[in-house]
Amino acid sequence: MSPTTDPVAELRAAVAAAAAELSGNGATKSFSFDRPPKPEFGDYSTNAAMLLAPTMGEQPRAVAERLGGLVEEKLTGEIDKVDVAGPGFLNLFMSDAWWRDSLKAALGAAESFGGGTSSATAEKILVEFVSANPTGPITVASARHAAYGDSLSRILEFAGHDIEREYYVNDTGGQVQRFGESIKARARGEEPPEDGYRGAYVTDLAGKIEGAAEADPDDLASRGIELVVEGIQATLERFRVHHNRFFFEHTVHEKREIEHALEILQQHGHLYEHEGALWLRTTSFGDDKDRVLRRSSGEYTYFAADIAYHEDKRERGYDRLIDVWGADHHGYMGRMLSAFEALGGERDKLELLIMQLVNLVERGQRVQMSKRQGEFITLDELIDDIGVDAARFFLLQRSHDTTLDLDLTLAREQSDVNPVYYVQYAHARIASILRKAGDGRVSEALGAGFSEALHPSERALLKRLLAFPDEVAVAVARRAPHRLTTYAHEVAQDFSAFYRDCRVVGAAEEGGDENFRIAVSVMTQRVIARALALLGVSAPEHM
Repeated sequence: MSPTTDPVAELRAAVAAAAAELSGNGATKSFSFDRPPKPEFGDYSTNAAMLLAPTMGEQPRAVAERLGGLVEEKLTGEIDKVDVAGPGFLNLFMSDAWWRDSLKAALGAAESFGGGTSSATAEKILVEFVSANPTGPITVASARHAAYGDSLSRILEFAGHDIEREYYVNDTGGQVQRFGESIKARARGEEPPEDGYRGAYVTDLAGKIEGAAEADPDDLASRGIELVVEGIQATLERFRVHHNRFFFEHTVHEKREIEHALEILQQHGHLYEHEGALWLRTTSFGDDKDRVLRRSSGEYTYFAADIAYHEDKRERGYDRLIDVWGADHHGYMGRMLSAFEALGGERDKLELLIMQLVNLVERGQRVQMSKRQGEFITLDELIDDIGVDAARFFLLQRSHDTTLDLDLTLAREQSDVNPVYYVQYAHARIASILRKAGDGRVSEALGAGFSEALHPSERALLKRLLAFPDEVAVAVARRAPHRLTTYAHEVAQDFSAFYRDCRVVGAAEEGGDENFRIAVSVMTQRVIARALALLGVSAPEHM
């Protein structure tokens, strides 16, 4: 995807060009270019003059005055005025003509407005997410991983990256053995082992597997995992989450990929034996202690399999690997990054993103969840309760590295107090306005010239809409889909104020430019729809 028209980026570039010209050496440091919190401080503000002042040997405010004059000269007709504020901030007040032209430019970019922001540095990225143990259905805890990983992938794709999505299935080890033993116990009408799995789903699985009461636990575990993974895939698809690949851990063992990874580590001189065990010298790469890869019994550790899996991913030729891990993996980060570097990988090409916990709140009480004990809420149950849209929006409302409380009572609300309902209703309201205008009238408006003298509510809405490319860019850089939930809600609020203050259909009757107001409505609808799509939330036209 190629970069699309971004009026704010062009304005920022013009300021940068003026700053470079003023500095005399054709260059300037990276400067801020922000939207002030209050309209009286201008539409945009920059600290460029303060950064230039030390190298120019002048006072910041004097530099700001000169920079402002140069910017006005370069942008004749596009700026109403410039003000110097505080220690040397330069505040820009844009003309109505600039806002009208910017709307035209953004509309011209169509559905791609805001996309392609990373095209110059586009990467092939593998995003591994969810990867919940295949010993039970997807729970609400894993649902947060699913919503986050999928939305992050959507945003990265929109920004221009080539994305693949993968789910790692941990289908070996003691947990799998206990799973098979639990299925067999239920098939015999017995209680599972003390450390086994007790959910009702285990009994259901036992009933689906012919001859489960007499079968070998390992075979039962294999068949049980197959059935569980089928259910996981179906649930994730229902949740609008699609993985390109389900990678099974047992293949790492069958293809001797652990041995392959150990050979690489041995060649690099990072392995040693101690007391009959094989160790990786991760302390050479900043880990707090070395790690065992093969026990004295000859058994490989989980860490050895994880290293082999990451070497498999590394050899597939991705530019970047992103792993979305659970909160209990925080202590695992250092050793994994060290192992990746020991394999020959670049440390900054492996991103380990830690998800914090999600709590369901019902009538002020938190619902406890435990997959092994069978006391948990599944993602399917959550969807049945509040729907896919509310589930995804609410699960994405907070940064992934903070604990999230999902208020089920609020999520069920069909009113403005529910943020996803509020945003979707704004989209549906715009659709109704445009239906009232008619397709022909909308097409005519989009092709017309604009003459509107902007109302403050129009200016505020346009400023918010033109910020969309920056919002996407920040969401990409910070791996922060939650920013788009806030942004979409702010757009809906600004549209509500615009619609309150500015009649759209029939605007001419009160001296307004109907073409312009229809065009603003179309642009708002597009931005809301795109923001919701990046969150995996629908944009209804009727509510």
